[in-house]
Amino acid sequence: MINLLSPLLASDLSKKVTDEELVQLYLESQNVAYFNLLYKRYSGKIFGKSLSLLKSESEAEDATQDIMMKILLNMSKFSGKSRFSTWIYSITYNYCIDFLRRKKKDPSVYVDDYLENLDVPDDVEDKFLLEMNVSRLKVILEEIPTGDKTILLMKYQDEMSIREISHILNKSESAIKMKIKRAKQKFKKTFNEKYKAQH
Repeated sequence: MINLLSPLLASDLSKKVTDEELVQLYLESQNVAYFNLLYKRYSGKIFGKSLSLLKSESEAEDATQDIMMKILLNMSKFSGKSRFSTWIYSITYNYCIDFLRRKKKDPSVYVDDYLENLDVPDDVEDKFLLEMNVSRLKVILEEIPTGDKTILLMKYQDEMSIREISHILNKSESAIKMKIKRAKQKFKKTFNEKYKAQH
């Protein structure tokens, strides 16, 4: 068995092979070169997500290393029921949320269970978020609670389905819909308070 992939083969593989195929190749051969290709594909994205939630470069770097190690050790648990990217982001989000809970004991990181079944009108159109100036969008995302920011990033940046988000956060689909509605309302309220004089 070849222990290392040649640079040419690695380059060829990185373009042609899907994430799921790389996972299978790694599990069958235990050749770390296959995992390295996945690392190259995702470490930057994981760092970016970690940085947006943890707001510290050194903590985001540590988180990226811990998350990639977690992915390596749990590769055999990837079932293929969701996209590999969704599985990776689920590990990333859960790691960062747990980290914030431990570090800050920040109650906004938790899902407000007692509010989940309240009827919240969905009067904030997706268009409001999707067409917003990027710099303003970033400012508002930094100001709303971490839990709301997280679920909006999952829905609108990562384009995850309600079902995927419900698996990641271990909540019912109806609870996720309610949480998205509330997060959108908090986002719009914060936006109006900050920018109402400018539009």
